[in-house]
Amino acid sequence: MSTTANPQGAQLHARAMGDTRIETMPTLPASAAATRPPGVAADHMLWETTLPAGGYAGKELRRGARLQLQDLYGDACVSMLVFNAERPVERFNVADTIKVQWNAYLGAGKLLLSDMGRVLMSLIDDGAGTHDMFCGASTAHSNAQAYGDGDNWGAHPNARDRLALAAGKFGLGRKDIHPCINWFKGVRIAGDGATELQGGPFAPGRSVTLRAEMNVIVVLANCPHRLDARVAYTVTPVRASAWRGTPTPADDPIRNATPEGLRAFLNVDDYFCR
Repeated sequence: MSTTANPQGAQLHARAMGDTRIETMPTLPASAAATRPPGVAADHMLWETTLPAGGYAGKELRRGARLQLQDLYGDACVSMLVFNAERPVERFNVADTIKVQWNAYLGAGKLLLSDMGRVLMSLIDDGAGTHDMFCGASTAHSNAQAYGDGDNWGAHPNARDRLALAAGKFGLGRKDIHPCINWFKGVRIAGDGATELQGGPFAPGRSVTLRAEMNVIVVLANCPHRLDARVAYTVTPVRASAWRGTPTPADDPIRNATPEGLRAFLNVDDYFCR
């Protein structure tokens, strides 16, 4: 009979596992992370976790914090939602992000805009260059078509349901799952209007780094892109690291890059003048 068949045995077993480490788990405390981004002091770390295939996570970050996502093995696809942590009814808006910046392709210097005309986060470094704001998250239906099933608790979980699980940790529901960004898998629009997936696999270790311009909730899911034509459910782990930083200064080049972007930053300034 297993030693976990009684409370005493289960307690001993659980405590014996206390020092066990696997790649895809949170680091607690975050200051103990052995894989901090270059130049980040241990006591500045706020969060480190690694999402496996089908994994999900969420974190509340204060204004000025940095968030790095790293595609460890070159085949991750991270769907991301962003909310105003103080008033989650305000959230990332794909259409406004594209419209205000006159550009549908994310890269260094681009902004993630809310549906209220404010900058939630800015992309301060992009070592990948392949991202998607067109296709949204995979669903139970799309995964069932691709793999035979897409159930949240099955072998092929979908990004939309995983995002809902992560958002639920912050009191949010399925109605709050808005159109997302997909990091590390690119989609380009061809001349004839077709969506073309830049699916890789790519070189390991590519990363993106974002700066929180407001107090935000970030929600992540690591699932295959819905346009991925491979028969197998294929997605590799991604590491999320966050650390303390200072709010964006008035002379920041990203803030001042365009008149439209500056207006969105001024809306943020106005929000915090209370």
